[in-house]
Amino acid sequence: MLDHGTAPPAAAAPATEGKRPGNPLLRRKPVELLVAEGGKGEGGTLRRTLGMWQLTMISIGATLGTGIFVVLGDAVPKAGPAVTLSFVLAGLTALFSALSYAELAGSIPVAGSSYSYAYATLGELVAWVCGWCLILEYGVSVAAVAVGWGQYLNELLDGTIGVTIPDALSAPPGDGGIFNLPALIVVLLAMVFLLGGARESARANTIMVAVKIVTLVLFCSIGIMGFKSGNYADFMPLGMAGVSAAGSSLFFSYIGFDAASTAGEEAKNPQRDLPRAIMLSLIIVTALYVLVAAVAVGARKWNAFEGSEATLAAIMNDVSGQTFWGTLLAAGAVISIASVVLTVLYGQTRILFSMSRDGLVPKIFGKVHPKTGTPRANTVIVSLFCGVLAAAIPLGDLVDATSIGTLFAFALVNIAVIVLRKTRPDMPRTFRAPLGWVCPILGFGFCIYMMKGLGTSTWTVFGVWMAVGLVIYFGYGIRRSRLATATETASAEK
Repeated sequence: MLDHGTAPPAAAAPATEGKRPGNPLLRRKPVELLVAEGGKGEGGTLRRTLGMWQLTMISIGATLGTGIFVVLGDAVPKAGPAVTLSFVLAGLTALFSALSYAELAGSIPVAGSSYSYAYATLGELVAWVCGWCLILEYGVSVAAVAVGWGQYLNELLDGTIGVTIPDALSAPPGDGGIFNLPALIVVLLAMVFLLGGARESARANTIMVAVKIVTLVLFCSIGIMGFKSGNYADFMPLGMAGVSAAGSSLFFSYIGFDAASTAGEEAKNPQRDLPRAIMLSLIIVTALYVLVAAVAVGARKWNAFEGSEATLAAIMNDVSGQTFWGTLLAAGAVISIASVVLTVLYGQTRILFSMSRDGLVPKIFGKVHPKTGTPRANTVIVSLFCGVLAAAIPLGDLVDATSIGTLFAFALVNIAVIVLRKTRPDMPRTFRAPLGWVCPILGFGFCIYMMKGLGTSTWTVFGVWMAVGLVIYFGYGIRRSRLATATETASAEK
């Protein structure tokens, strides 16, 4: 339920808030402190320049892209024509979690997204684990999206000038190449936009989002002419297990809606606008996903999707009998997928900014350039890391790793809603998820169900990633945490 006014100041924190004697792993950061620190970094502050429209475009920009342009080709062979149900299943999972995100974003409007929500409710160790999952979610998804961008760039070059970038320079090791140069280039281009400032990046993203929506509408307009009802005859050839497996992979397509919550410290009125932006973007994206998937499967037999790259462009060519429409769609996809790289990279830098301010990662990630109001060093470091990752790792491995990190973080957000309602029932909320505790419980359950659909290798990668994260926390973060140093200072003064 939305409150159309601006939220009043948060109620005073209980005396015990943030103090968990006996176990430093359970120490919580007071909500009031999180909000009071909003925008503050080393050497400068972030600038509040984003309205609801820009926040919605950031969320759509981060969500609508590779999931439909590229990953659809990997999902259809798992589910068959029932891939439309897979999108609905993934969308339902995202919806319940989005309701929890919207509630917390209206209550705790900060840049750290679910990391900050966990810090305020579940304690420092869980917050670190959540933040570490977000690094996997955002950082690896930037790389995955960049790989998909390179596939459509080749399609565009082939359709316009008749040449393509050789596999050696357009595919990573393991996919027949040496180094994926296009993937690195698109990440570096996004980095340049981000260094110019949040407002400038948001303007560029809005233009690119408009292009991608027009591109998908164009696909549906052309693709529907090749629609054959017989392609739906064997609707669920691999059963519900196939639908679930495809849905788990396709959840990658929905990870971006929480990007709006990472802009909490650069929004003009975050408590009012963040919940609206999150919900509006999810509705628009889900509708487009289901529509495009339905048209795509109707225009091509499901078992012809196997190994297909630049899937939508190929379908356009087949239906129209000419390469012009496929080339036009490839051009739109190149612009569209670039916006995902831009907005997801933005989200990653803001999460690391929050973690740095709390002392859990090095200070360099929290330094703000006084002229642009952006975490410049943070942006450069993250961009170079993601660019190299995109150039060296195959797309399929990146997609599933991103999905499991996202689902785990979303599960924690649903728990955080329940905990905050229990511990701070009187805290003002500009949005409240409906049906009491039903929505966050369903959100948590759907996330666990989708995680079970991912393969053993993905779980192995996730386990290794978590182990590395815990080593870093216990070797660095636990001692340098600002809450820890504040507690030690207070004890010394006594």
